[in-house]
Amino acid sequence: MTAERVWLESYPEGVPTDIDASEYESLVGLMAESFAKYAQRTAYSFMGQDISYEETDVKSQSLAAYFQSLGLQKGDRVAIMMPNVPQYPVAVAAILRAGLVVVNVNPLYTPRELEHQLTDSGAKAIVIIENFAITLQKCIKQTQVKHIVMCAMGDMLNWPKSAVVNFVVRNMKNLVPEFHLFGAVKFNQALRVGSEVRFRPPTVTAEDIALLQYTGGTTGISKGAVLLHRNVIANLLQSEAWNEPVMKRVPANEQPTSVCALPLYHIFAFTVNMMLGMRTGGKNILIPNPRDLPAVLKELSKQTFHSFPAVNTLFNGLANHPDFDKVNWKNLKVSVGGGMAVTSAVAALWLQKTGCPICEGYGLSETSPSASCNPTTSTQFTGTIGVPLPSTFMKLLDDEGHEVTELGQPGEIAIKGPQVMAGYWQRPDETARCMTPDGFFKSGDIGIQDVRGFFKIVDRKKDMILVSGFNVYPNDVEETVSLCPGVLECAAVGVPDEKTGEAVKLVIVKKDPSLTESAVREYCRANMTGYKQPKVIEFKTELPKTAVGKILRRELRDAPK
Repeated sequence: MTAERVWLESYPEGVPTDIDASEYESLVGLMAESFAKYAQRTAYSFMGQDISYEETDVKSQSLAAYFQSLGLQKGDRVAIMMPNVPQYPVAVAAILRAGLVVVNVNPLYTPRELEHQLTDSGAKAIVIIENFAITLQKCIKQTQVKHIVMCAMGDMLNWPKSAVVNFVVRNMKNLVPEFHLFGAVKFNQALRVGSEVRFRPPTVTAEDIALLQYTGGTTGISKGAVLLHRNVIANLLQSEAWNEPVMKRVPANEQPTSVCALPLYHIFAFTVNMMLGMRTGGKNILIPNPRDLPAVLKELSKQTFHSFPAVNTLFNGLANHPDFDKVNWKNLKVSVGGGMAVTSAVAALWLQKTGCPICEGYGLSETSPSASCNPTTSTQFTGTIGVPLPSTFMKLLDDEGHEVTELGQPGEIAIKGPQVMAGYWQRPDETARCMTPDGFFKSGDIGIQDVRGFFKIVDRKKDMILVSGFNVYPNDVEETVSLCPGVLECAAVGVPDEKTGEAVKLVIVKKDPSLTESAVREYCRANMTGYKQPKVIEFKTELPKTAVGKILRRELRDAPK
């Protein structure tokens, strides 16, 4: 089945079946091309200020030279712990240009989580925003970090705006807890030092490591996916080819512009926003805090944009916000949903309000991240994760590792393509466990495939609920209940039950305050078979989520009874 690539018949006109990842020797070559070609264009828009490709080029080279002046050698790891601020792409470009390895870090990590990632990666330096410096202070002695570049929110804004922003962040919003980190060098000071020393470009190849992308840890200990330069190059070329049928509709006099609301430390935004934007000469609107929906909508009301990658919870939150209609959505050409399942209720509302359907895709940190996507020319929501991207193969495996050949039969999704990681950092055992002998990565997600080659996720292996021997997939329950009038969002988890082994627990955030438990139960009885119906229903004001917006079922499952 996989050899036939039946899904190719569903490709939009003009999308190639394969891409040539050898077009660039490394991401450094790709960036150099863009810095020269698009020097005068805006690369990033942040707090009302535009940062050009030329400025990104100059500052990243200065920072790269600074890293070299510290004695950092090719292959050394450098962590970045910041929200979406323009210093982030500058730091990424600097690290890669110096032949170093990016270690993306979630700025909301606890000291314990940060210590694990820094020690596991062996990072020798970190670029961090001062808001989270106290976290680093609490664990740095247990790590190998010797060099700290300290950023402030307004560092790359013009005077006096930079001073005003930093004053407000520090003194009015009190977002910078007091910290003491000996030897930390300010970002702009590092740039000055770097501008005065000679930069010596190392030879960087496609087989060199570009970044260690740590998995979310939702399935156990957080592991670093080793992504080579060629992995990321392949994925951004795949994404570019996939988006081309709709992005070519952007008027010639408009710069392709994306909303970068997902955090850049997450592989989705890293590749689909920052790196793809670099390749296409696009502009990224940097949103530092996507949870502040009024601020997001205020910023977007001032902008013209064409691409919006996001997760279901962000699409949902924005579409239900009273300020939504203050934004001009008419220029939006593609809305890419990833990171978690997109529900049909959210997809329908988004289409109704923007006229642009959510094009659901699928991927993981281990696949740089995109593996499959619905055609961007789709005019309606399919409820699937689409078809494999160019140069990508996907198949379903049973518990013994054999390919599932019967249509509609569930199996573990396995992925093969140039975007698949080289392995887990210093964990050959874990790498061996997730890779098949013929080079497929086992995702841990359970899916089914239809006759056209479209795949649909039914759930993660570990999230499946076993009720009296029947498999209940939380996504299935959530998809159904999300359509219940009065429900804003919901999550389903398994809880122990004396009679059935496990039972379904449903946690709901209300859209309509008058929604009652009895109304939900009546809806479930009408729309779900008996064993799928929730035994326990709880109402909460919000669901626990990762910084990216994924619902943390684990926290709901482990919550005190």
